[in-house]
Amino acid sequence: MTNYRIIVEYDGSRYDGWQKQGNTDQTIQGKIETVLERLCGQSVEVHGSGRTDAGVHALNQVANFHVDINKKGQEIMEYLNHYLPEDIRVKALDQVPERFHSRLNAQEKTYLYRIEMGEKKQVFDRKYIYGLHKSLDVEAMERAAALLCGEHDFKSFCSNRKMKKSTVRNLKKIEFEKEDTRLFVRFTGNGFLYNMVRILMGTLIEVGLKERRPEEMSGILKALDRQMAGYTVPPEGLFLESVNYLL
Repeated sequence: MTNYRIIVEYDGSRYDGWQKQGNTDQTIQGKIETVLERLCGQSVEVHGSGRTDAGVHALNQVANFHVDINKKGQEIMEYLNHYLPEDIRVKALDQVPERFHSRLNAQEKTYLYRIEMGEKKQVFDRKYIYGLHKSLDVEAMERAAALLCGEHDFKSFCSNRKMKKSTVRNLKKIEFEKEDTRLFVRFTGNGFLYNMVRILMGTLIEVGLKERRPEEMSGILKALDRQMAGYTVPPEGLFLESVNYLL
């Protein structure tokens, strides 16, 4: 069996997230597995670096799968791109060591969130940016972000109330980039909880709107209570931007 790694970009607008589910066939993992199984004539399991939620996009999702097939990597990639929907594209494919696992071996991930602060979204960008349509105090957001970075228990920023595993994560950095009326925010960490980025973003937006003070972040972390954090921003502005590995 050969272990292949793929880099995938997708528009998550019409999908129910990355992970294959029994109640829907509209998932990214499911679409890729269906094409691979048609090619190989056997069941194939595709492992993603993480589970993006419904409506969330990816610029560089990493996944891997094992197949036993007499075809070159380039042929497999061309077959995937020929039969996958137009809103899913395999950008690269290469052979990796047998023990490589896209999720278990990931060292850090970066998510990008895009916000439109102006009065109306650009027409051809409207499905890929959050229309907040309000000005934000970015300096205050940066002060709040500094208190959130580091290794903390992020239970207050997780939508899964029944989470039994550890909710401790290392949020390495939060970066802000303003471009005209748009604000781009990048979150880099060793892993993220369910809805964590979207809740962090909603909380920081509330700081930027002066509805919260930056100093409140420490108390929210200590509370370990989802009700203490801000709202969950919509998915259309969120992109999985990159996944880094030590190979």
